[in-house]
Amino acid sequence: MNLAQALGYGEKDRLLLVNADDFGLCHSVNTGIRQLLLEGAVSSATLMMPCAWAREAALWSADNPQVDVGVHFTFTSEWDAYRWGPVHRKGSMSSLITNEGYFPKDSATFELQADPAQVKEELIAQIEMALAMGMNPTHADNHMGSLYGLATGRNFLPIVLDVCASYGLPFRLPRYLLQEAGQVAPPELAEQAKQLAMLADSKGVVILDYLVGLPFQLQEGETYDSLKADMLELLKGLRPGVTELIIHPSIVTEELLAFHFQPEKRGMELELFRDDDIKDTLRDEGIRIIRWSELQKLQRSRTGRTN
Repeated sequence: MNLAQALGYGEKDRLLLVNADDFGLCHSVNTGIRQLLLEGAVSSATLMMPCAWAREAALWSADNPQVDVGVHFTFTSEWDAYRWGPVHRKGSMSSLITNEGYFPKDSATFELQADPAQVKEELIAQIEMALAMGMNPTHADNHMGSLYGLATGRNFLPIVLDVCASYGLPFRLPRYLLQEAGQVAPPELAEQAKQLAMLADSKGVVILDYLVGLPFQLQEGETYDSLKADMLELLKGLRPGVTELIIHPSIVTEELLAFHFQPEKRGMELELFRDDDIKDTLRDEGIRIIRWSELQKLQRSRTGRTN
């Protein structure tokens, strides 16, 4: 039985999770993501607990348990004018921070300097902060891919999977790797993905079949229409199974303009899954939008966890 069947769907069904990353980053992002969640335009969002506007997003999530919100494990802080650091307050986080006390700006620096014990403490602290604010997180993922070892090869996934298992959270990890054009990854990368998937399975953590998305940065000459065309092509090429698609939506305001390098891209992504052409393509292609809470229910049923 594959994951689609385990969730109660057909073996050949194309199931899609649309996740809005970076909830809690700022008020503008919160406003846009709340709109998409309430409209049902996205499946879920994930919340950056270290950020200044995380409390607003977390309290709203606690008041709206009908929507799926998870924890966006955050260990990097990429903007010049707006920075953040660990939420763990009870011990040293020295390996996770810069001289100023913030997370490093890039994943490579984090991967090379982070102490695994401190990473685990911060993972737990970010989940516990969400719980303390009344949230019931449905899943977890990772900001900028810092925990996957993409920059240096030094990953922290065994620790992440242990923490996710202990809290009953499925995690953003693809069982099968795809290249940008949608082809299956080379054998050596596919084997790495297979080994990580086996590790997740051994710990009882439910993971994805596929993970897809378009470039985060605004491309040269990119417009909303060209972005939509790329998204339509991506959707038509989805494979049977469970795929997560990542977007970074926001309303564009003076607040966002004050720190973000390319805020217009976030404004474009706010409109994508509200667009009738996207909705029509999802319907015509028979793509089913599902929710992370379905994966969480499956994980907890398999492990006997009741909450």
